[in-house]
Amino acid sequence: MANMSRRSFLGIAGIASLSLVACGGTNASTSTTEEAATNESAENGSAESATEEAGKIVGGVLVTPYDEGYSTGKHHATIKVKDFGSIKLELNASNAPITVSNFAHLVNEKFYDGLTFHRIIKDFMVQGGDPNGDGTGGSDVNITGEFSENGILNAIQHKRGVISMARSGEPNSGSSQFFIVHKDSSHLDGQYAAFGKVTEGMDVVDKLAEVPAEEGTGAVDPKNQPVITSIVMDD
Repeated sequence: MANMSRRSFLGIAGIASLSLVACGGTNASTSTTEEAATNESAENGSAESATEEAGKIVGGVLVTPYDEGYSTGKHHATIKVKDFGSIKLELNASNAPITVSNFAHLVNEKFYDGLTFHRIIKDFMVQGGDPNGDGTGGSDVNITGEFSENGILNAIQHKRGVISMARSGEPNSGSSQFFIVHKDSSHLDGQYAAFGKVTEGMDVVDKLAEVPAEEGTGAVDPKNQPVITSIVMDD
């Protein structure tokens, strides 16, 4: 399991505002035939190298997307929450390819099935995806934080309905925990890896936001935590 010694909130920054707290050139005398052969070899080598680099993990952190078909374009997923209903998501891999491919990878492994929403703050966000159910857990691999404060452009803003990755104070500490924004939270922009949005089911998010939780921290008593029946990739 990834090192999650600190609770993975919407980061550490902004606690007061309810935010949270991975060379050479070709010789001129070379013949045209030799150049073509050299170029073809280089292209093949690049393709092989690109394939090898997919899903690259460095120091326990995923630094390139998995080669599983979710690293570009838009994809869709459905979260089913026991006794609450379904939430439909549109995931944007063009903005956050590592984040989307990691989420899809975990979904297809059924990692999230049976986990819960363990942290809920009405008018802010609902957070889930922790196998420990208390904000300290995650998957076996952390991911590169795809947000501007980590040097990566991500144009998705944290508006109502946006899904984003929770993390601790380290920028590359996200893994499996995610949150859905209940109310516009622009103070999170540039600090967290937003990777999609709710397209159907905000009424379900609204109901989740009403679950009783500890004031300030948003911690939900284990017996009251809404259960994620399943998450599936629709395409």
